[in-house]
Amino acid sequence: MVSNNTEPELLVEYVRDGLVEQEHYGFIVLSDKNRAFDFTGDAKNYPFYLRSCAKPLQASLIIDYGMDKFYHMTEDEIALCCASHAGEEIHVNTAMRLLKKIDLDESYLKCGMHKPLSKTEQAKMLLSGASVNILQNNCSGKHIMMLGLCKMKNWDLKTYDSPDHPLQKAIKEKITKLCHLTKEYPQTTDGCGVPIMSMPLTNMLHGYLNVFCNREYEKIKNAFLNHPYIIGGEDRTDTKIIENSKGIIAKVGAGGLCIVVNTESEEAFVVKIADCDMKAREMVVLQILKNLHWADIEFDNEIKTINGKIVGEIKVTV
Repeated sequence: MVSNNTEPELLVEYVRDGLVEQEHYGFIVLSDKNRAFDFTGDAKNYPFYLRSCAKPLQASLIIDYGMDKFYHMTEDEIALCCASHAGEEIHVNTAMRLLKKIDLDESYLKCGMHKPLSKTEQAKMLLSGASVNILQNNCSGKHIMMLGLCKMKNWDLKTYDSPDHPLQKAIKEKITKLCHLTKEYPQTTDGCGVPIMSMPLTNMLHGYLNVFCNREYEKIKNAFLNHPYIIGGEDRTDTKIIENSKGIIAKVGAGGLCIVVNTESEEAFVVKIADCDMKAREMVVLQILKNLHWADIEFDNEIKTINGKIVGEIKVTV
């Protein structure tokens, strides 16, 4: 993943009784609408895949094509289209409601099935003997959005996941514009089966600022701010940040990514953890929020035994 053009820096250390036993490296880039700079780590122009951080950028087509008005979408339904949700009842019910508006059923979805990310929901299913539902896939909202756009535009529903499909071409063109891309970067297939682009971290920030600090996409911003639990859910970093701050947008993505936007100051930062560790990612993001005086959200940095004895600490080095 890391080439000669990248040099990640140490961001997190696990120190147990004076001995460093675990380290996490990565990159942090901050930006406003006019400029961006590496806060730590030298990412240069090396591209990383957007993964689920692409969702709000993809969802901009909801506004561009008038899908929100066409299907009389509510804010929580728009939020679901941007979500990497935990597959809880509130997420599944919202997905079912939007599918009904589009007049389609689950059989059209190509995102695949996995257990809900919510541990509480997993326990409920185990006790009740319930089977996994495709709407519990953390990307189901995005796929419903894609189907809705296809039905509205009279595009083929069966091949909406193909890179050559008009929808995926439109998404690529839109993200290219939002993120100020001037060259082609590698593209792959995301975990849920649809095309996903890569780009330098700075360009990701351009895209987020162009969505969340733009009156044209105010419905997307409000969907995040007013429905943070739909965006993620139980024990999800982005939900935690939005719920415990004012005017702050956050969105996580696989591969160790998290993008945060201050919609009031119109600034943003991105964290990329090189080994993709989710706990390290959350701790770094929360520490940066505190350093920037955007939010003060506590996190536990103590290393403890099973019996609760403190034997070390987790140090965030930013």
